[in-house]
Amino acid sequence: MRSSLAIASLVQAFIGLVSLPSSVLGDVGQISLENGFYQRLASTAHSRGLVAHGRKGVMLMNRIGPSSATLFIANADGTNERQLLSAKDSKFDYHGSFTPDGKEITFTSERNGDGQSDLYRVNIDGTKLRKVLGTPSFEDALVLNHDKTKGAYVSTANGYQANVWIKDLRTGHVSCITRQARASADSSSPNGYFSPSWSPDGEWIAFASDRNTGWTGHGNGTGWEHTQAMAIYAIRPDGTGLRQVVKKQDYSLGAPKWSPDGKRIVYHEMTREQTWNCHRPESLDSTDTQIVSIDFSGTDRREETSGAGMKLQPSYVGNNTIGYLVKGPRSRAGLNYTSHAVHPFVSGTFRSPSWSPDGKLVVYEKYDNTVRKMEAPLYSWDNEWDYRFTDVFPVLSRQGKLAMTSKQTGDSSIVTMNPNTTDYQVVFDDVASGKISGGAAGMGLAGAFQPDWSPDGGEIAFGLGAWFQARAQFTAWIFRASANGSIIHNGTSYEQLTDGSVNSGFPTYSHDGKTLVFRVWGGSPAQFGLRVMNLADKSIKVLTTGLDNLPHFSPDGTKIVFTRRMNATNYDVCTIKPDGSELQVLTSSGANDAHATWTADGRILWSSGMNGFRVEAATYDDTFQPYGQIFVMNADGSNKRMITDSMWEDSMPLYLPNKVLSV
Repeated sequence: MRSSLAIASLVQAFIGLVSLPSSVLGDVGQISLENGFYQRLASTAHSRGLVAHGRKGVMLMNRIGPSSATLFIANADGTNERQLLSAKDSKFDYHGSFTPDGKEITFTSERNGDGQSDLYRVNIDGTKLRKVLGTPSFEDALVLNHDKTKGAYVSTANGYQANVWIKDLRTGHVSCITRQARASADSSSPNGYFSPSWSPDGEWIAFASDRNTGWTGHGNGTGWEHTQAMAIYAIRPDGTGLRQVVKKQDYSLGAPKWSPDGKRIVYHEMTREQTWNCHRPESLDSTDTQIVSIDFSGTDRREETSGAGMKLQPSYVGNNTIGYLVKGPRSRAGLNYTSHAVHPFVSGTFRSPSWSPDGKLVVYEKYDNTVRKMEAPLYSWDNEWDYRFTDVFPVLSRQGKLAMTSKQTGDSSIVTMNPNTTDYQVVFDDVASGKISGGAAGMGLAGAFQPDWSPDGGEIAFGLGAWFQARAQFTAWIFRASANGSIIHNGTSYEQLTDGSVNSGFPTYSHDGKTLVFRVWGGSPAQFGLRVMNLADKSIKVLTTGLDNLPHFSPDGTKIVFTRRMNATNYDVCTIKPDGSELQVLTSSGANDAHATWTADGRILWSSGMNGFRVEAATYDDTFQPYGQIFVMNADGSNKRMITDSMWEDSMPLYLPNKVLSV
């Protein structure tokens, strides 16, 4: 659960907002375009000079994750820190691991494209850099066996889900060793395989897995973002002999590492709920986890640490000492050891430490969380489209202007610009409106979210107020603002359309611009579902009464796509006609399918967690749904296809064909 300190700081940030009853559901996404839109736009759009040659055009998308990472190597006491690779060779590198002879380091790199992870090895002095494996699939966590003839790693090849694979470094042959384990697990539950670790004799591979654990949200099951329960398993390198080494009900046991004598396995241990806390900044200072070891028979369990602190990713430093990462509290973050007689505490913000076999050296990465620039290039998994970065809720008007929420690049105000990023304008300053505080906007839990253009391009509708967890206590309103700053209501350039008695947000204009569809959540008495506002007289009628969210009119105006909470742990993508008829449920993964929007040709883009985590949840930083990937499907739910495959949280897609870009 969220600590009392975190709750207090949240409430303080929202002073002045109206309190509402508790409720849950995530809020993101917007595309609303019409058939024939691009033909009309071609005569009015600004020239970008950013045509995607040889492709159909550009897909803008948002990514929550670091913009780069650099590997460092140091003495185990923190002295003599130096960059592992030269400035010329360092290209978004992370998750380093020493080879058993201590002469090389294997690591993951996105040097082939932002978001595309491949596997490399390099000498510990930074020389002889070479690729081990590179495919369009996600690949990570490479570790070599005792004689360096085989490598175990995680890959999403052949099905988009994380499995443990083996590559024979002599022949190049690759094989998935957890395929049978996956096949025998519950396909409706999480089913990922992470953090492989070779036994010293090369006979076993230990790993963590969330197989057969069920999809569960944070807030002890009430939230929409997934937590992760895991157990420690072992398997033979040929995929036989699968065995569960240790499991603790409703706990997450991860990052296993063998002792030098092969008799014990050390791992981090936390409650399932704490896997959410470990990647949320508001909880880093108040979450306590422990380092535990167990003998290979699974009978002799020892707690190697105690007391406060978020302790992760342990490794033996000799037979009797264990090193581990202290992720929080942030004032005491760094590398720690179970015996300070061997090594002192090393202060610093490190991630994914790995120690050399002799315990003298440690390798780790440092992330750069600088926000990417608009239209920064990303790796493209679809050969027909060039992927580029955008801030959140991007939407393109019929007249060729972009609007979005400046959440990562500002304070969650509504901004517009030409598609070439010129003529940047703040259309609505959320903090200056007096409706929310700067502290709330700065936390990312409040702001002016999801703009949508009126058909004539003259106005932008949006929701203003508290979102995510904060909406359980605070309200939000539907607003519209003039796109050019002209006066539209009572001497101002904006108009409040709802009274705040219920949290209202995420509006979208109808095909003819006469109505807005938006969602309501909470209030007294409680109200839920979709509402339709007649903009001429501000009258409102009920469209649905379910736990519905994120509505968007189809390009031809015949359907509305939205997200519905089906039960306590799952959300699905649905469509309905504007008159409330012909409800269709288009997804059924059980793993949260949501945030759906339309493409200009009438298909549906959405985000899904159906393929699960790519790495252990607790190892992420400052993210919400790191398992989220972007999918596309036909309007009837057929032909579902995943179009991203990164380690990071990807969302907010918007297609821009070359005919738009080349004007």
